[in-house]
Amino acid sequence: MDQTPQATVAASGRERPRTTGAHPADQPTQAVEAAGSPGQRLDDEDYPAYSMGRAAEILNVTPAFLRSLGAAKLIEPLRSEGGHRRFSRYQLRLAARARELVDAGTQLEAACRIIILEDQLAEALRINEELRQREELRQRH
Repeated sequence: MDQTPQATVAASGRERPRTTGAHPADQPTQAVEAAGSPGQRLDDEDYPAYSMGRAAEILNVTPAFLRSLGAAKLIEPLRSEGGHRRFSRYQLRLAARARELVDAGTQLEAACRIIILEDQLAEALRINEELRQREELRQRH
């Protein structure tokens, strides 16, 4: 399993790829076009709906902080056709968690690593539970 700070985090409980660029919201602009109808996009936490300015405003951080998360490879926002960064709700949750840790005195790179390790644990627990449930079903039949 990839142990570098290039991961995306599984906050929703569904499996997410662990390498930068593999997450749907990290894909090139085609991901925006392939996201489906507007109604589907409203429910899609991976849809890159927020501009840099709006994301910074929502999180009460500076755009520089969000850029630093990209440099640390915690999140890599999708780019619009015009080259502007676009963030998903999922990425905003990651940034909010990073902000919590940084505000508590954790260095940015360490905060990113903590978030990645939290994700790996949550994903392992989710997979373990799924396998346990499958095994219970198999034993009943």
